[in-house]
This record gives sequence, structure tokens and C-alpha cells, in this order.
Amino acid sequence: MADNIKDMSFETALEELEGIVSKLERGDAPLEESITIYQRGAALKAHCEGKLKDAQLKVEKIVLDGNGNAKTAPLD
Repeated sequence: MADNIKDMSFETALEELEGIVSKLERGDAPLEESITIYQRGAALKAHCEGKLKDAQLKVEKIVLDGNGNAKTAPLD
């Protein structure tokens, strides 16, 4: 389990989050461990949401020039 969530890619964080959800749904962890992995899952979820928001902002910055060609504009 990687400790530094902020350095994870979206895909890595999502994969770990899916594993946590699966483990919690199966009830495979004792209560204390469930609480710990739930907290990590919440942090992973927030990280993934942030990555998705960043991607959305980048997509929204794609604009058409005067000739109808797509280009990107810098994020503010």
C-alpha cells in the first residue's frame, strides 16, 4: 500500500480505492482495521476527485481558434 496519496496517479489511487471498497463490503477486516482503511479510502476518493476536477478544467480550456481549429488555452 503506497503511503503518499498525493503522489499517486489517478489510476493507482482508484485501484487501491476499489480494493478497499471490496474489502469493506466483504467484511474481511476487523473493526479497527475497517476504520483505518475507510479513512484511507476517503482520502483516496478526495484525491481522485481532485484529479478528475483538474482534468475537467483542462478540457474546458480547449478552445476553437478563428479557423475552427481546436487549441488549448493556458489554465489561469
